[in-house]
This record gives sequence, structure tokens and C-alpha cells, in this order.
Amino acid sequence: MQPLYLDIYHYNNAFKKLRISLSKGPAPHKPILLLTVLQGVGHGLIRSPRIYVTPELLTQFKANWACLVKSDHDCKPSYPFFHLKSSGFWKLKAKPGYETFVNQSSRSLSLSDLRLMIEYAEIDAELFDLMCDPIANATLTKTLLDKFFPHHVENEMLFVEGLRLLKEYEENLLVADPIAYQIETKKLIEEDNEEEIFVRGGAFKREIPKVYQYTCAISGMRVQAAREVSLIDACHIVPFSESYDDTIGNGICLCPNLHRAFDRHLITITPDYVVRVSSFFTESEVEYAIRPFNKKRILLPASKELYPRRENLERHNEIFEKYQ
Repeated sequence: MQPLYLDIYHYNNAFKKLRISLSKGPAPHKPILLLTVLQGVGHGLIRSPRIYVTPELLTQFKANWACLVKSDHDCKPSYPFFHLKSSGFWKLKAKPGYETFVNQSSRSLSLSDLRLMIEYAEIDAELFDLMCDPIANATLTKTLLDKFFPHHVENEMLFVEGLRLLKEYEENLLVADPIAYQIETKKLIEEDNEEEIFVRGGAFKREIPKVYQYTCAISGMRVQAAREVSLIDACHIVPFSESYDDTIGNGICLCPNLHRAFDRHLITITPDYVVRVSSFFTESEVEYAIRPFNKKRILLPASKELYPRRENLERHNEIFEKYQ
């Protein structure tokens, strides 16, 4: 037998023998997460054995759940992300200071706890290699579907549904009424629906750079890389913690140093889209200084409907003035 086939046999058995809760019927969380990872690797969205908690992962998990799960279990991707550590092929990398808790605790974690305590999960290198092989990926996928979801739909349709949901989140930011969006977001917070809030925030981080063509609105910096590396940030004009607003009019695209200066009110942008730089800080005379951007008109999206809203810029200006 070739090593590849020995590995398939091993992980097929491991998938079939997943330890799952039976208190409300077989819990589908671990199979759904593994299906989501298989899809991510198979479509090139996950490119290493390290699995991070991302909006894309959560959205695909949610899509798979909606298509496959018929029980009344809670759709909580943080649960299997933590508890798959019992499988042997899924190891958690704890953040400094949380190693003992992560290794010894058996209680379920919320999404916020997961992001606080864990850097990533890492699957066996052999399992990742199998997931990268189309035939082995399809075999492992079929094992999970047949074992836990015998009346499943086609795997490719599951992935398409996840992409549709992501697109829906992104498009909503372009057309959503800010007031209605804020009301809906506050309701999600009251309901403790942190997964939905996290996915919405991820859509904001993807969509803002798109409408600015991945270019810093102040400096004009644009870096294109062969790999998916972003040196441009999606910046809230009015902080999300105050506005609950991820719509396009509360966003602007800035490079990291200007993003931090903007958040700390060392710079602002007027309602006429002109940069103002505070006089109450000093900096050395270097090529990448901030002060030369004073009175510069920013770069704007192609469509006026995507411009930053004036009332958000006015609010940022008001706070900026208090520091002068």
C-alpha cells in the first residue's frame, strides 16, 4: 500500500469515530467544521495546516449548517474549533498565558474567548496533504457526509452557498441604510450573536479596500502582491464601538500608519474630503512623515454613492478640534 492510501484509511476511520455529544442527538458541530476545512483547502482558501478563525470560515460553516443540519443544536463554530483537540489530529496553539487553560479545559468557549486565547488550530501535515489531493479530499468529504448527514446535498453546492452568503454580506454594506443597520447590529449584540457581528466586520474589512481599489485614500499607497497580503486597512470613521456602523459610508481605506494617526485624531478629513493634520505633535523630517499631507484632497471611490458620509466626517472633525 502507498502511504497516501494508508493515510486515507487512517483519517477515514478517525472521522467516522469522532467523539460527539449525544445529549440532544448526535451533535453535528465537528463534522460541519471538518467539511468546512475540506472545502477551504480544496478551493485554495486555506493554504497551510494552520486553521484560523476567519469570517470566511464562519460563513461557510453557517452555510453548511443551514444545508445539512436538521436538529435543534445551536450553530456555534467556536465549539468544534476548541473541542476537536480531542481527535488527535487537531492541535490548538494557545496565545501566551493561556496554555494551561487551553490544554486542560473541557468547557465550551465563546467566539470572543476563542479569539482571545487561541492563535490557530493546526491539523496533521499528512491530513493537510490529503485535503490538498482532489481525490482524497472527495473521499474524506464523502465519509463525513455519509456518516453524519446521509441525506446530504452535493458538496459543490454547499461551497457555492457559502460564497453566496459572503457576497450577500458584502453587497449589503453598499446599500444598507445606516440607521437600520445600526438598529439591527444593536439587536445582534443584545442577542449575543457574536458570530454574525464578526462575519459582518469581516465583510467591512474586505469591501472597503475594494471600493478604494486597494489604495490608501491619503497617501495613494497601493501594494500588490502575488500572495493575498494586504498593506491597506479598512478604517471606521466613527468607531464601531460608538456607531455600530459597518456600512460603506462609515469606512475609508488607509495605510496602517495613517490609520493609527486617524484613530488617535492626529489627522482628520473634512466634510470636503481634505486632510487636516494636528499641530500638537512633532515628527522627524523623514520621507514618510505625516505633516506633508496637510490640506491634501483625498482619493475617493469612483461612485459618489460610495463616498464617506459627511455626517461621519463631521463627527470625526469635532473630536479632532477638541485636541487642538
